[in-house]
Amino acid sequence: MAWVEPEIWYRNLPTFYAAAGVLITDERDRLLLVKPNYRDHWAFPGGMIEEGEPPHVAAARELAEETGLKVELGELLVVDWAPPMGQRPSAIMYFLFDGGSVNSDTAFRMDAEEIDRVGFFPIAECAALLPDHSARRAAAAMAARSSGRTAYLPAA
Repeated sequence: MAWVEPEIWYRNLPTFYAAAGVLITDERDRLLLVKPNYRDHWAFPGGMIEEGEPPHVAAARELAEETGLKVELGELLVVDWAPPMGQRPSAIMYFLFDGGSVNSDTAFRMDAEEIDRVGFFPIAECAALLPDHSARRAAAAMAARSSGRTAYLPAA
């Protein structure tokens, strides 16, 4: 292969999208989920990573924007990858960080322009509220939190 100018080489590399979220539980190990008003399903607090933003910073920013919570993030629990699908023309990488636990009576300051509801749910109930890929993340994140080992979930 012939040498290519770096600006040309980088411009021709494949691209992907990146998003980050936070796993937070309450004193009964229920998972904190948010109900975005632009989706039919619930989600982990989180969202798209902005240009030049590290994933953990994006996760903390999105958590604060969506719920008003400001927590010190712990370990990376899950990394997952999904191929282009539907209207998304590129693959996506998703990073899920440990946000620890908060009391179930914590007062949330929801972003009313984006979030309709916030709540804690038992993991078994999350499977019905979350899309399949996020339900896989929930189970993998709880296992990773227990084992101390990050889970990698490439699309099947």
